[in-house]
Amino acid sequence: MPTAGLAWGLLGVLAFSFSLPFTRVAVAGLDPLFIGAGRAVVAAGLAATALAVTRQRAPRGTQWWRLAVVGGGVVTGFPLLTSYALTSAPASHGAVVIALLPAATAVVAVLRAGERPPTAFWLATGAGALVAVGFAAAGSGGLGGLHLADLLLFGAVLAAAAGYAEGGLLARELGAWQTISWALVLAAPVTGALTLVSVTGSPPQGTAGQWAAFGYLAAVSMYLGFFAWYRGLAIGPMARVSQMQLVQPVLSLVWAGLLLGEVLTPATLVGGLAVVLCAGLAVRVRAPGAGSAAGLTEVSSTATQCLPLVACRSHE
Repeated sequence: MPTAGLAWGLLGVLAFSFSLPFTRVAVAGLDPLFIGAGRAVVAAGLAATALAVTRQRAPRGTQWWRLAVVGGGVVTGFPLLTSYALTSAPASHGAVVIALLPAATAVVAVLRAGERPPTAFWLATGAGALVAVGFAAAGSGGLGGLHLADLLLFGAVLAAAAGYAEGGLLARELGAWQTISWALVLAAPVTGALTLVSVTGSPPQGTAGQWAAFGYLAAVSMYLGFFAWYRGLAIGPMARVSQMQLVQPVLSLVWAGLLLGEVLTPATLVGGLAVVLCAGLAVRVRAPGAGSAAGLTEVSSTATQCLPLVACRSHE
């Protein structure tokens, strides 16, 4: 298993781990439609500039349709759905549902890319997803009943999983940053129209902190983070690299504690360690014939470096 794919994937996860807390900050003063669509417009401007300066070759044939899948999933679907969900749900609750994303991406990757990881991989993946959801649920006081915010977050998971898997495949053909750049440019007419509707109906007014959060969502969550993430997925195997996202709920809860005032509790350390260990086991499971069963007990150095993380408990 190439460690380069895991390293790039972890860097992308680190960038994305701020998305939910910063979205929660931004929606406190800015319209969720403006946040979800406007950040894609800003990122599309950066992408168009980068493509023009480097004179990238335009995609061809069916690549445009596949870019539309990426755009629908990660450029419009995930940002819009999470922005509306987090107007009523805390960031820690969002991390509960978004913790399902690694498993969803792995399933889509297997169906779309034809990857066939061993049974042990699925066992580790399932355990990791269950631990991640249980850990985040305990930190946020439990999942409770199924509300509209939950449905929006589940929809965001499905949208992102499709966009991640297709984007990972396209990155092998177009390049990592080129893939997200073309997807942003392709989606620009839609996101631009939605942004115009939002600005016309409710001119954006926010504090400096809310605008700073929006700036991060536009430049990093919507653009630069995908440089690393799609690079990792392109190196692959995609289904295994996607499991690095199991670390994301832990990181998101930590940032929520620092940014939103949620209290860090050493009592949740065990849950955080379990999430990271499951991620490490999943990505290190070897394909049949690739090595001995000892591979099941190995934890990558990337995951090991994350072990000291603790999570925060929401009081919302």
